[in-house]
Amino acid sequence: MFIDKKAFSSFSVNDIDKAKEFYQDTLGLNANTIEMGGGYSMLELDVTGGTKVMIYPKPNHTPASFTVLNFPVDDLDKTVDELTAKGVKFEQYDMGDMKTDEKGIVRGNGMGPDIAWFADPAGNIISVLKNS
Repeated sequence: MFIDKKAFSSFSVNDIDKAKEFYQDTLGLNANTIEMGGGYSMLELDVTGGTKVMIYPKPNHTPASFTVLNFPVDDLDKTVDELTAKGVKFEQYDMGDMKTDEKGIVRGNGMGPDIAWFADPAGNIISVLKNS
């Protein structure tokens, strides 16, 4: 039924203008505004290879309690340093095997790749992780 269909993901934010600035200017993604009519607009992120992520405004937005986007990168330390220089604050976790270092990176914990998490302006969690 869905095998030949192009799926996409979406999530909400409380301020579409702040979201556009963050995703476009801070993360360097193409963030296209789509006017839906009646003063309502959404963002369409072009993340890779034609994959789209839709971001929509929601007045009673509650940040996702899980990771909404994951970005594999070749050099995790360099990416974390570059984003930190742009004002991105990385999350700090200390949950048993999942403990971040001073940069906010979980390294070699055996549960997956090296990874770091940060929040967008609406509080949604995003990760950058070592490309395997």
